[in-house]
Amino acid sequence: MDTQLKYQEIIKKVLQEQADYRASLPDAYTSQVLFDDDRGQYLVLDIGWNGDQYLHATPIHLSLIDDKIWVQYDDTEEGIVNDLTDAGVSKNDIVLGFRHPKVRQYTGFAVA
Repeated sequence: MDTQLKYQEIIKKVLQEQADYRASLPDAYTSQVLFDDDRGQYLVLDIGWNGDQYLHATPIHLSLIDDKIWVQYDDTEEGIVNDLTDAGVSKNDIVLGFRHPKVRQYTGFAVA
């Protein structure tokens, strides 16, 4: 199987599990997944009410660029990279996009 197709499937599975978990929490908001295979963009979207506050947030944003998974944003406690590596993605295929390019070489993940 093509690496890009394999990673699309892994990303979708991992993000759906994250959204399902977030939706099970005792808050009034819902978590949705947004997939754009053509552009390689994958999001979890939290939307709704959290008490008296309206919530519209993107706690997870992944991009698939040149057969690597770029973590653009991760606002999870455990870290989405743990889910990705547990699902079989090599650390060499994960780029921490939210880290400055100068420090990526020290993260243990791909540089780009």
